Amino acid sequence: MEAIKRPEDVVTVNVHAAKELLSSGYLYLDVRTIEEFNKSHVDSALNVPYMFKTQEEGRVKNPEFQNQVATICKKEDHLVVGCNSGGRSLKACVDLLNAGFANVTNMEGGYSAWVDSGLAGDKPAEELKTACKFRP
Repeated sequence: MEAIKRPEDVVTVNVHAAKELLSSGYLYLDVRTIEEFNKSHVDSALNVPYMFKTQEEGRVKNPEFQNQVATICKKEDHLVVGCNSGGRSLKACVDLLNAGFANVTNMEGGYSAWVDSGLAGDKPAEELKTACKFRP
C-alpha cells in the first residue's frame, strides 16, 4: 500500500514555472470559490471549489471535491492547481495525490501572485487584485 501523501510531498512551482507548464499542455485547476473565479481567473482554467462559504460554519471543505475533479480531469492529466494565495491549492493537491492523481503541481502564491507578476494580461492589476482578494 502506498504511503499517505502530505503537504511536503507536493511539488510547488512559482507562477512563471506554472505558466511554462500551462503552455506545455498542463491544465489549470482553480480551486477558489465560484464567486472568486467569476471575478477573474487564469485563461482556460477549470473551476472546482475546494471550500464553500456557509452561513453556519464559515468555510467548509467541499465533500465532493475529488469526485468533481474526476468528472472533468483524468487521473493521468497534468494539473497546475491554484487558489488565491496558495493555501487551499496545497491542501487540494494533497487530496488529489491521495485520490490517485499522479501529476499534480501547486502554484505558489496563487492567483494573487499571478496578478502581481503581470501574467493576468492588460487588465489593470489593482482591479484584479481587489477581485482576487475578494472575501464574501
